[in-house]
Amino acid sequence: MNIMLFHSTYGLRPAVRDAADRLRAAGHEVWTPDLFEGRTFDTVEEGREFNESIGKDELLKRAVLAAAPYSERGLVYAGFSLGAAVAQTLALGDARARGLLLLHGTSDIAVNASVDGLPVQLHVAEPDAFEPDDWLSAWYLHMGRAGADVEIHRYVGAGHLYTDPGLPDYDEEAAEATWRVALGFLDSL
Repeated sequence: MNIMLFHSTYGLRPAVRDAADRLRAAGHEVWTPDLFEGRTFDTVEEGREFNESIGKDELLKRAVLAAAPYSERGLVYAGFSLGAAVAQTLALGDARARGLLLLHGTSDIAVNASVDGLPVQLHVAEPDAFEPDDWLSAWYLHMGRAGADVEIHRYVGAGHLYTDPGLPDYDEEAAEATWRVALGFLDSL
């Protein structure tokens, strides 16, 4: 698979590069665009502040420009938290998208969003303050109405960004389970 992997609000941290290497080792081609142009952050608050200074439109523009040269190949869009939201937006707007792998995050769904059986896999902590249960239930229903084939995997007791070993949320058991299931998902596409 050709995978466009977007980073979280922390920026393009080593954990994102390590995830890309894990995917490459499994035989996938992976791109990790740096939407923050070299900036990384130590806290969610710093990352959010920087993200807000860029603005949603500029962030999406950067993501579209990063994906455009490869989209004809049929991309799997993937991302971590904020990057998952970006990946979701791009996948729902790309008729050639092969799949959507969401790690730790989702996004609003346009009312007119329509896909034809797009395979979607979401991995999220339970509970997750950034992805509360009522939001996830509504998100699941909206994705289904849009035509996506969605599966959700919850990890009890894990922190929000539990796959990043450099953050306090890290949960090795949940992270390894996530990668095992995600690699199976990618192999099925």
